[in-house]
Amino acid sequence: MGMLVCIGFGYSAAHFVVTFGKRFDRVVGTTRSLRDSGRLHGRVEMIAFDGSAASPELLARVEQSDTLLISAPPGESGDPALACLADAIPRGRARTIVYLSTIGVYGDSGGAWVDEESVPRASSPRSIARLSAEEAWRRFGAENGNSIAILRLAGIYGPGRNALVTLAEGKGRRIVKPGQVFNRIHVDDIAQAIDACFTQQANSIFNLADDEPAPPQNVIAFAADVMGKPPPPEIPFEEARASMSPMAQSFYAENRRVRNTKLKQTLGVRLAYPTYREGLRALFAAGDGKE
Repeated sequence: MGMLVCIGFGYSAAHFVVTFGKRFDRVVGTTRSLRDSGRLHGRVEMIAFDGSAASPELLARVEQSDTLLISAPPGESGDPALACLADAIPRGRARTIVYLSTIGVYGDSGGAWVDEESVPRASSPRSIARLSAEEAWRRFGAENGNSIAILRLAGIYGPGRNALVTLAEGKGRRIVKPGQVFNRIHVDDIAQAIDACFTQQANSIFNLADDEPAPPQNVIAFAADVMGKPPPPEIPFEEARASMSPMAQSFYAENRRVRNTKLKQTLGVRLAYPTYREGLRALFAAGDGKE
């Protein structure tokens, strides 16, 4: 596949490269600080990009790229990759661009099911910015002949980032808000969905969520059971709210169930971890959550 450029080399992008990086002759990632340049043992060429301006080096790599993965979040002035790279991308060879977004663009459905045909009702500033970035990338693709795959991600978990680790660190809480459910997605399944989009030159929107939206307190209780520990006591949401960050509170302000049928039928993705149970069991077997 030639050269892959990842704008925003975070958790999901790095995991994709670990899993599928050998498909590319060269991989480039951006980071706000070059202190991260040693990541992946030098297999990834890291370039500084703070979202305000692209260096000549980054512009050159974008023009040389065959595929682009965009995971940098939008800022106050919009999508930083589009703002800084919109002229360079059409000069390059990249025909397929994958943009990592969020199921937060659907807003609150009151616990009802949503899919890619549902009208987005983003309400938080963060989700409104994501929806705006999605629309900007789709316009860009239509104007420049690029395939744009939008992956709307549910709550991400995986190695080092899951309920097992939270409990092992003594930070796990079973917060209960009646009727509240969340979808999740294992980072392995994010990686395989990105790969499917590149391989098939996908040009659409896909929900990337597991099969079972579940109450968060159930996930914590299951993780404790896997670890052989008693679960922490349940805490009513109203009682816990005062100690929660504004971002955590914003998650609980929205309640929805997300369908992933299009991901399976159109891209042919078969989830390795269709629910949190399979995911947490595998993570515990790999060492997460163990003393």
